[in-house]
Parts: sequence; structure tokens; C-alpha cells
Amino acid sequence: MAKQKQARRLDGAEAMAKVRTLRTSARKLNLVAQSIRGLNVQRALNELEFSHKRIAQDVRKALYSAISNAENNHNLDIDSLVVAEAYVGKNLIMKRFSPRARGRATRVEKPFSEITIVVRELGEAA
Repeated sequence: MAKQKQARRLDGAEAMAKVRTLRTSARKLNLVAQSIRGLNVQRALNELEFSHKRIAQDVRKALYSAISNAENNHNLDIDSLVVAEAYVGKNLIMKRFSPRARGRATRVEKPFSEITIVVRELGEAA
């Protein structure tokens, strides 16, 4: 027997993109996610294009992916898309050691994060 098909988690006028391994901490990534939440997608792309944060380019790729998913998979109009949600989660942490004085070592943690971007099509009433 096959598994039951899972119900779609999003509304009909929404599309999502998720990037799972971004090499930055969740705290730094959340600063970039905050800057695009609630914006029109064109304005959000401009915001990410001219951001000084290194991780903004990877978030921009994720936003492009969400826009492409909306256009190709769900037949949404890309001119009326808005970034409905942009949330960040923690992922794995690479653990490394750095040699210190007197034969000791210090642990160096290199965190990874993930970002989920949901775009929503606004109707004519909005």
C-alpha cells in the first residue's frame, strides 16, 4: 500500500522555497530575512541586491527560486507577489579545534542555517 498524499501546506495563492545549508549563523541570517519580510518581491530583490551582508546573495537566490516556483508551478502573477513569510532556523554545526598555548585546544563552532521564503499573490482588492 502506498502512503496517502499529504495535503498542501500553503494556500492556493502561495509558493515556497527553502534553502537548508547556508553557511552563517541564524542570528545573522535573520537580520537579512527581517529586511525583506512583507515587501513586494521587486523591492525585496533590490534590497538584497544592494545589501552589504555577505549572505544576502544566497537569500536573493532563494527568493528568485520562490518567484520561479510561483510562476511555473502555481501559475501566479509575479508582478503582484509579496514576501509573506521569511523565517530562519538552525541547522548543523561543524565542530573544529584550534590549538592554543600550553598544549590546550579551543573548540571552534561553524554554524549552518536554513531559510524558508513564502511568497503570496495579492488580489486586486488589496
